[in-house]
Amino acid sequence: MKRVEIYTTPTCPYCIAAKELLTRKGVAFEETDVSADPMERQKMTQRANGGYTVPQIFIGGTHVGGCDDLHALEARGQLDPMLAE
Repeated sequence: MKRVEIYTTPTCPYCIAAKELLTRKGVAFEETDVSADPMERQKMTQRANGGYTVPQIFIGGTHVGGCDDLHALEARGQLDPMLAE
């Protein structure tokens, strides 16, 4: 399975929903809390091509977007193939 990275803040409902979807699917992910670290948020924004809201999700180094984007991939049946190696 490809590496999954998610930039979050602790109280963000979209972050929680994205992590719940990944957890339900049995997907391990690396979480980076950007709430108190401006340098990490800047890194996230650069990696996400200007995206500054959370969550920002990366699968195998590819930016997939936020929570709605992740759920849309799942609804279209595209998330599992994207996660597969």
